[in-house]
Amino acid sequence: MLLIQFTNASGARQVGLLEQDRVRVVDGYDSTYGLAREAIARRVGLADLAGAAAGATVLSYADIAAAGRLLPPLDHPDDAHCFVTGTGLTHLGSADTRDAMHKKIGGAVENLSDSMKMFRLGVEGGKPAPGAAGVQPEWFYKGDGSIVAASGQALNMPDFALDGGEEPELAGLYLIGDDGQPYRVGYAIGNEFSDHVTERQNYLYLAHSKLRACGLGPALLVGEAPASVEGVSRIIDAQGRVRWEKPFFSGEQNMSHTIANLEHHHFKYPLFRRAGDVHIHFFGTATLSVADNIVVRPGETFEIEAPQFGPALRNTLAVYATEVAKVKTL
Repeated sequence: MLLIQFTNASGARQVGLLEQDRVRVVDGYDSTYGLAREAIARRVGLADLAGAAAGATVLSYADIAAAGRLLPPLDHPDDAHCFVTGTGLTHLGSADTRDAMHKKIGGAVENLSDSMKMFRLGVEGGKPAPGAAGVQPEWFYKGDGSIVAASGQALNMPDFALDGGEEPELAGLYLIGDDGQPYRVGYAIGNEFSDHVTERQNYLYLAHSKLRACGLGPALLVGEAPASVEGVSRIIDAQGRVRWEKPFFSGEQNMSHTIANLEHHHFKYPLFRRAGDVHIHFFGTATLSVADNIVVRPGETFEIEAPQFGPALRNTLAVYATEVAKVKTL
């Protein structure tokens, strides 16, 4: 089942089941958040609840998207209660990338960079037996719900950024129940979007490079993620021409960690199990246009597509002027 959130022609929020190019409105709910909370309270599956509430009203997905009325597939009424985080060095990539990566990590540990050491740890211990904890992944914080752009919205880059590059990824979407238990609402494709030039200056700048916007959706896949996900990442210029294109691979078959292991190491912190909070957690990628020396320019569009997750995610790069904060003494 694929769910989307959108606003109708009157501006009211709605939830719908995506059925190919049609959207069947879910009656009685104006958000995925409310739908998920009700499913937890009733102790029923999200797909069962959404399916039972689906009504007779059917809309055109293309019309909703063209009007710019798509919303992220999960959000929180208060942006401050939505954590956006991620894990890196988790993906094996294509066959060629895997072969090259295994050659890089095959030598003595003391000769490896910190990144290669982390990747090697994941390869060796990122897929523990069910119920066991494996090695910790690299982890980072991106921001709160205010940084999440829906498909069709701009990805806004601050004017002090040195780069704005896509990261086509699978994201887990979660709601913390009143019992303090994380509930996975589903998965979505996303553009984790980072400043790779800043990160390459010094790996300790990773935290700065990740404090950026991200794209998410448009659809939420309810249930388990496919074991193997193959999609395509594109850069489209301002004239609508594809300037760069490459397949990307995700899902556990293409990862050095299990999703359960990544979830364990995120939600082991009590801070991330606060009742009512939403979490958007990016699982990483091995495919970046910056690796092919592509510099994305404002006005160009990122397009990330994986058929299992519905329509493509599209966001155009934009730059905003930042105002220097002046700290005052009280």
